[in-house]
Amino acid sequence: MKKTIKSILISSGVVLAVALYLFLAANTVMASASVLKVGATAGPFAQILEAVKPVLAEENIELEIVEFTDYVTPNLALADGSLDANTFQHLPYFQRFKSDRNLDLVSAAKTIVIPIAIYSDKYESLSEIPQNSTIAIPNDPTNGGRALLLFEKAGLIKINDSVGINATILDIEANPRNLKFHEVEAAQTARVIPDVAAAAVNSNYALDLGMNPKEDSIYIEDADSPYVCIVAVRPEDENNVLINKFVEAYQSEEVRTFINQEFDGAVIPAF
Repeated sequence: MKKTIKSILISSGVVLAVALYLFLAANTVMASASVLKVGATAGPFAQILEAVKPVLAEENIELEIVEFTDYVTPNLALADGSLDANTFQHLPYFQRFKSDRNLDLVSAAKTIVIPIAIYSDKYESLSEIPQNSTIAIPNDPTNGGRALLLFEKAGLIKINDSVGINATILDIEANPRNLKFHEVEAAQTARVIPDVAAAAVNSNYALDLGMNPKEDSIYIEDADSPYVCIVAVRPEDENNVLINKFVEAYQSEEVRTFINQEFDGAVIPAF
């Protein structure tokens, strides 16, 4: 009987030891797995992720920020599994890009609105821009269309009503000043300002060069914009616990306060 009890105790001890080992091993694996790799372009997108980092750290999640300098690679890297998520683009661009490239990606959350604005180092207002001037706009379809709609709203051109956000230079129906629209890569629009009469620049690139969209532009997009930026993920990760924690951290009051204080209205929280 004593032998049986002893055997039971020994067996129980072994079971408990194994259970404890498995528990600790699982926690070790979980801790090592709690690293989230998120892509962003330089400027406010990456800066905001730096503010998200400490909020996520409180949940024992390490945020690894992968910085890009273009609008193409982040989505391709997400699709091939190199990233867990990205946050660098507005919704119309995302929808068009994934359709054109046949990528299976989804939007997991809204983040910010970064208004596009018109800049010039030659003229103080749009009314001063003379006939036959050259204007720089982004060369990708979505941001190019957004820029053209901004010039239309400013009263410089008229675009075919049927095209909406898909506007291209070919859709300009009226151009009283005969403006010449020169398409360049979005990241270069701010750099060509000295070479043109005016340029439409996404605020993340303007901020990256030390320009303040509210103070330095001669015309700026309204805050009520359909071009809200998003967190993109693969469909199978849309309800992933780490992704949900990331979204919660991004949309926290700490991050909202950082955005408002750091960018002073040039970047607007969309949550």
